[in-house]
Amino acid sequence: MTPFDLRRLRLRPGELQLEQLELEPEPFHLGGQRYEPVPATVPAELEISQATGAMVFDLRFRTRLTGPCMRCLGHAEVSIDVSAREVHDRDEASDEELRSDYVTSDRLDVSAWARDGIALELPDQILCSPDCAGLCPVCGKDLNVEPHEHAERQADPRWAALEELRERL
Repeated sequence: MTPFDLRRLRLRPGELQLEQLELEPEPFHLGGQRYEPVPATVPAELEISQATGAMVFDLRFRTRLTGPCMRCLGHAEVSIDVSAREVHDRDEASDEELRSDYVTSDRLDVSAWARDGIALELPDQILCSPDCAGLCPVCGKDLNVEPHEHAERQADPRWAALEELRERL
């Protein structure tokens, strides 16, 4: 956890403070696979501004995640650019939407916010290349290294009645 103490800030409405931080993003687990951040520590920029009645936080950083390709299990790497914004109203009576989940007891949990920011920027699939062919569903070989096709397999005889029905339709 990388906490940032908000109590030391003395901002008036309209004022801004820029902080340079070093983040240590946590590894991600997706689909049972582990993706490591590279490098282990990344520079981040935290911008804090005081609006009327609330604080506005902007977090920006860039990192890379490395791990297995989701198609062929080879090495994959994805670059992540995070630009996240949070609004926090310290007034307990204010609307819950104006209170950040990352602020507790005047401490901003930058690590949790960074983790969620990375998760929101992840692509649908982490691939070694956009045209990755994946693994052969019959023999399990990497189709990127050894493209091939198998002869058509004979259907299971237990499905013969359904095959006849399909042909009649």
